[in-house]
Parts: sequence; C-alpha cells; structure tokens
Amino acid sequence: MASTTQEFGKWRSRLWPVHRFELKKLIPMVLLFFFILFNYTILRDTKDTLVVTAAKGSQVIPFLKFWGVLPCAVLFMLLYAKLSNKLSKTKLFYTSVIPFVIFFGLFGLVLYPMRESLHPHAFCDMLQNTLPSGFKGLIDVIRNWTFSLFYVMSELWGSMAISLLFWGFANDISKVSESRRFYTIFSMFANISLIISGRFIKWAAKIREGLTAGDPWQVTLNYTMSMVVIAGILVLGIYWWINKYVLTDKRFYDPSEQKSVKKKKPKLSMKESFLYLIRSKYLGCIALLVMAYGISINLVEVTWKDQLHHQYPDYNDYQAFMGGFSEKTGIITILVTFFLGGSIARRFGWGKTALITPVMLLVTGVAFFSFIIFRGSLTSTIAALGSTPLMLAVIFGTIQNIASKSCKYSFFDPTKEMAYIPLGQEEKVKGKAAIDVVGARLGKSGGSLIQQGLFLLINTAVVGAIAPYVAIILLAIIFVWITAARSLNKQFLNLTAKKEEEQAAEETKELEEAEPTAKANAPAETATT
Repeated sequence: MASTTQEFGKWRSRLWPVHRFELKKLIPMVLLFFFILFNYTILRDTKDTLVVTAAKGSQVIPFLKFWGVLPCAVLFMLLYAKLSNKLSKTKLFYTSVIPFVIFFGLFGLVLYPMRESLHPHAFCDMLQNTLPSGFKGLIDVIRNWTFSLFYVMSELWGSMAISLLFWGFANDISKVSESRRFYTIFSMFANISLIISGRFIKWAAKIREGLTAGDPWQVTLNYTMSMVVIAGILVLGIYWWINKYVLTDKRFYDPSEQKSVKKKKPKLSMKESFLYLIRSKYLGCIALLVMAYGISINLVEVTWKDQLHHQYPDYNDYQAFMGGFSEKTGIITILVTFFLGGSIARRFGWGKTALITPVMLLVTGVAFFSFIIFRGSLTSTIAALGSTPLMLAVIFGTIQNIASKSCKYSFFDPTKEMAYIPLGQEEKVKGKAAIDVVGARLGKSGGSLIQQGLFLLINTAVVGAIAPYVAIILLAIIFVWITAARSLNKQFLNLTAKKEEEQAAEETKELEEAEPTAKANAPAETATT
C-alpha cells in the first residue's frame, strides 16, 4: 500500500510538479501569458489577412519584414534600452504596453475606415509600370501603408510582449528550480488562448453571413480589435496585481538578491551592451538559435501563405481559415506540452529538448517543399483522390506549420528562456533585449532578404518560382541551428553547475555564521530547562 502511494506521488509530481502554496505565483503568471498570447494570435492572423489579401499574394511579406519590421525593431530596442536606464521595471512595462493598446484601438476606429483616402494607389500604379516585376512586393508595402504599419506593430507585439516583457519578467522573478517546473506549465496553459482566440477569430470572420449591407470585414475588424484592447488592459491589471501581492511575498521573490546583483554589475551603455553581446559566446549561441528559427519559419511560411491566398482570396475566408489554424495549433500544442513537454525536459535535459524543434522543421520542411516542387508530376494522382494540387499544398503547409509552432511553444521557447537564467541581471536585461527584439527580427528579416534577393535575381513576383532555391537554403540554416544548440548545451550545463555551486557555498556560509549564535544560546536554554 505504501509503495503504491509513493508511486502515485512520483507520478503526480511528474505530471504536476507544483506545490499548493506556489499557485499564488503560478496562476497570475499563467493568466498574464494567456492574454498576451491571446492578443498575439489575433494580431498574427489579422496582419496576414490584411497584407496578403490586399496585395493578392504573399510576395509582400519579405519586403515588409525587411524594410518595415527590422528598422522599427531596432528603433524600439534602442528606445527600450534607454528607458530601462531611466524608468523602474514596472513603469517600463506600462510604457511599453500602453502605446500598442492605443494603436490597435485606433486602427479599427480610424485608420481602416479611412484607408481609401490614405493609400497612394495612383503613385504606386506609376511605380509598378516603371520598375521591374521583382519590386511588386515593395510597391505593395507602400500602396497599403496603413496595413503595413499594422503588420509592423503586430510583429513588434510578438517580440516585445512575449519574448521581452513576459519572459524577461518571468526570468527576473524565477529561480532555476522553479523554471524547470513552471515554464512548461506557463506554455501549456497559456496555449489554451490559441484555442479560444482561434474560435473567436472564426466566429468574427463568419459574422458577415448575417449581414445584408455594409463592409463585413470592417465589422470583423471592429470585434477583433475590441478584444485586443480589452485583453491589453487585462495584461496591465494582472501585472499590477503580481507586483503588489505576489512579489511582496519573500517565498517567491527576494528584492535583496536583485539589489546585490546590481551592485556588482553597473548598468551598461548601449555601446557596451552590443560589445558584450558580440564578445559573449553564450549569448551568441542564443542569438543564432533565435535567428535560425526566424529564418527557417519565414522561408516556409511565405510559400505556404501564398498557396493559402490563392485558395482563399477573400478577407473573411482567409481570416476564418487562420482562426481554425490557430485553434488546431493550440490543441496540439497543449497535448504535446502536457504529455511530453515537461517530462522530456526533466528526463532528457536541456540539450536534447532544444534539438526537437530544428529536427521537426527539417523533416516537415523537406516534405512540404518536395510536394511544392514536384507536384506537377502528381496531378493525375491528386485528381484521382478528388482534390487539387493547390488544396493539397495548403494542407501540407498547414501540417508543417502546426507541427513547427507546437514544437516552438512546447520546446523551443521554454529551453531558450531557461538558457537566460544562469546569466547575471545585466546580461539578462540588455542581452535579452538585443537578442529577442533585434535578433528575432534579424532572423525573420534575414529570411525576407533571401527571398527578396531571389525575387530580384529571377525578376519575378511569383513565390512558387523561387521554391527550389528556398528549400536548399533552409537545409543550410537548420544545420547551423543544430550546431549552435549543441554548443550552447555544453555552456549551459557548465554555467548552471557553477551557479548552483555558488548558491550552495552561500548557504553553507550563512549556516556557519548562524552556528555560533545557536551555541551561545544553548547554555541558557539548558539552564532554563
């Protein structure tokens, strides 16, 4: 009976490795991540629907990421680093989130309704007649500049709110032992937002069925942007609650530890931060992981979204499909994280867990591009199955993207964030800002630059024409990714062991200092007895 109870206890600790008193910290952190990811899902699906449908193809995405997202990410990182030296952490959080909430509210109320008077169609028609075909994507960025601005702000929300603010906050208030138990739980429960937001997106996209007049996409946009604003306000409220009621509990957070770190490491200037990032092999490997993921997923997604647009050319149809895609991604991610995420990280360690995502991208990416490149020879077989090459391309791409994103949320994000924990406070703040905001943008923009070069070199705006070259480049990028992950694993293990030794030495010192006091009190206690 006792052995059965022990076995049940071990099984329970593996499945739910959280003590009851820790729920005070865990639940609000899960809710914070939930609403951040809820907004990210809505914005991700909406931005793609806007720019791809308006441009009649995904050729606009590489130009938009390189000429729009990258410069704005650099400016945001510079501003964030400067403000981090002047504002407290709480004020920095509020200052970063509030402008995004205001913009997305104004987009639905002002910018989209006024789009026809704001977009320079005549000027862009002139450019299209003058420049080669390879520049069509860049012209589409200018033609629909309000949509482009929405795309940029949505991309920055993903990098800023998820990577920089949430994970930076989690790393700042979590111990290494907590991260090993909490981080996969953060991802598992927060990914429920993918299911809920996906269903909401589908509902909002299909609302046109009950409309007899007006612009159905405007109505859809009003509902989605309203939810983004509400979720943004909830993010601010939950963050305030955590700071007021959780971080004041020394069981979860000891401010004196952070103060002592700051005394040892003064704040660095921006120039010093970049130099430190370049000189640090450890941070360099993390940057390679982030950039490799960005490039790889960008190379695959642009090709898939082009196929998707041709299958669903209408705004609402495209948005409804993306809602279903997000819902399925959430369900599979939760299942993978629940049954595999935490147990794999604890059983096989950081290194093997970090390799799951690149290996998955390698397998599914090869399968997807093989179908795109060779589907011409499979036309008769596809027709016999009662489908079309275009529809099967959409299905293959959807499977690939769901598998890749599930691995990202379940394995890539938790292992990447765990890699920051052994670092000092200054390295976390400035190094993470450079890697997650600029590094991630360089990754996605790097993939965009590759595709732009191929468009201009071949002088085409057809995404399918560059697919064979993209496939070869993808294989090379994933090889670099795997190499960097293996190198980082060795450094992570050494750095973690060193930090644990230092913590053990400090605890031993504290016990030794407390021992004379205990001995001095012993005679008095004996006499009293």
